[in-house]
Amino acid sequence: MPSFIHRVKAALTSPHDRPILDLAVPALAGLAADPLVSLVDTAFVGQLGPIPLAALGINASIFSMTFVIFNFLAYGTTPRVGRAIGTGDREEASRVVMRAILLAILSGAVALLLLQVFAEPILRLMGADDGLLGPALTYLRIRACAGPAVLLITASHGAFRGYQDTRTPMKVTIGFNIINATLDPILIFGFDWGLAGAATATVAAQWIGALTFLVLLLHRRREELGIRPLVPKLRSLGAFLTIGRDLFIRTSALVGTMTLATAIATRIGTTAVAAHQVAAQLWLFLALLVDALAVSGQALVSKHLGAGDEDAARSVSNRLLQWGLGVGILLGVAFYGLQPVLPDFFTDDAATIAAVLTIFPFVAVLQPLNGLVFVWDGLYMGVEAFSYLAKAMLLSAGAAAAVLLLTIPMNWGLAGVWWGITTLMGVRLLTLAVPYARGTLLSAAADSD
Repeated sequence: MPSFIHRVKAALTSPHDRPILDLAVPALAGLAADPLVSLVDTAFVGQLGPIPLAALGINASIFSMTFVIFNFLAYGTTPRVGRAIGTGDREEASRVVMRAILLAILSGAVALLLLQVFAEPILRLMGADDGLLGPALTYLRIRACAGPAVLLITASHGAFRGYQDTRTPMKVTIGFNIINATLDPILIFGFDWGLAGAATATVAAQWIGALTFLVLLLHRRREELGIRPLVPKLRSLGAFLTIGRDLFIRTSALVGTMTLATAIATRIGTTAVAAHQVAAQLWLFLALLVDALAVSGQALVSKHLGAGDEDAARSVSNRLLQWGLGVGILLGVAFYGLQPVLPDFFTDDAATIAAVLTIFPFVAVLQPLNGLVFVWDGLYMGVEAFSYLAKAMLLSAGAAAAVLLLTIPMNWGLAGVWWGITTLMGVRLLTLAVPYARGTLLSAAADSD
């Protein structure tokens, strides 16, 4: 019996568990930063009625599409800093961090300008009618002012992950989310600013977070991390921009599919898009719990490969996939069990609640699939296989778009929107699993060093 127990314990545990969890658990706060802001806003704005909630839903998709396409500032920074740390080259790590900060400032300024100039056409393209346009436009113009801050936060997360530190981003993120949650009820209800109050609270919180990160990287933690605060030359950004191009394509296809899903839901009706907003925010938030494991994958795999240890990189990758599947199953079961309770937290509109309940099974069933897809995504980023990720995502997005564009002509309703999202994740699973199962992913990355 003792030997049996020992074998079971050995099968359920791994020496990689501690470093995985040391990175993944604090990373939850970092990954949940913008979704948590949106989730809190959804909870408060939902009390204003279905029209403000629908306006918020349209904006949530716009900001995801606008800012998440720049997540190369995190995903491109982490493996490059991680490999530099693995080889002991802190000067290269510093150069990567400074390039990421410069790109964040420049990209954020461009995004802010474009959102202000093209605010109304963007909302029209998203299907906002005359009843939604006014409140949606107010929210968009205010929240766009947080553009540079959001991208500075993104770059800072990537830098700290590369240094194998997810605790610092966790503390900063918790801090500015508390500020947002505190300001929301004060500005929305106390000052009676409504939807504009929610946007203002978000802008203030995210700028405080961005400035805190800059102080840490360029002043308080500068010596410890070996960062030299020198402005990089523009021509040195070339390699970084190549990564950015591939991740831009990959993330644009992903977020574009989710944006298309919201646009289709908007055309189905106000109740449908309000229900979709609630379900999508919950789905994304729960998926990001699993994506914390992907952060561990990016940091640990890049570090092991940088140190020339392919066997360790393969072993930790396999363990991460086991964690991803297990956590996904637990989340799916828990989420399905909470379906009678959760919709009431976001809205008291009976029609919206009824619509949310019709798509709850999709959100629950997708969690185990998300577990594998998100971890594999992180592993591919850890080996810097960005070009393959772009191509695979284009294929997945194309399949999902075909389903989404048939939803209205075929009268599939809100369920059709979520069948499109399910198609997206299913094709992603296949395209990521095949190269990994063949054993070529890590070998090719190790040979390139």
